[in-house]
Amino acid sequence: MLILMKKYWALALILLCWSCGKSNQGYIPDVPVSFSAPLSDPRLAALNSYGGAVLLTGGVAGIIIYREPNGGYAAYDRCSSYQPEKKCAVTLDSPTLTVTDPCSGSKFSLTDGSPVKAPATRSLKSYTVNVGNNEISVYN
Repeated sequence: MLILMKKYWALALILLCWSCGKSNQGYIPDVPVSFSAPLSDPRLAALNSYGGAVLLTGGVAGIIIYREPNGGYAAYDRCSSYQPEKKCAVTLDSPTLTVTDPCSGSKFSLTDGSPVKAPATRSLKSYTVNVGNNEISVYN
């Protein structure tokens, strides 16, 4: 009985260690993001129109800021959520309602970052956006 209990605990420990090692696989890593600029910045000119989007440096593979049809803003990491370890940066589609992962062909909605075409099943990593005093800030 004692030998059986030791084997049970050894097996449980092995399974626990094995599962912990893979817990973050397939997820976009957390990196510090802190971007601020006046809305009049020429890099942000496309955000003057609803549905406009801009690509910026930062994050894991870059940052997308999107001007929502309701006037709000959304920001996502450009790193595709499909096989994020490859750090494949999504590209803007025309019109700018979606973005495409050129490595897998996955597509994502800029409205909420959700996948709209397989093989991706997870949304893009989103960031917090604040707008005030004619300045936009994107951070995590």
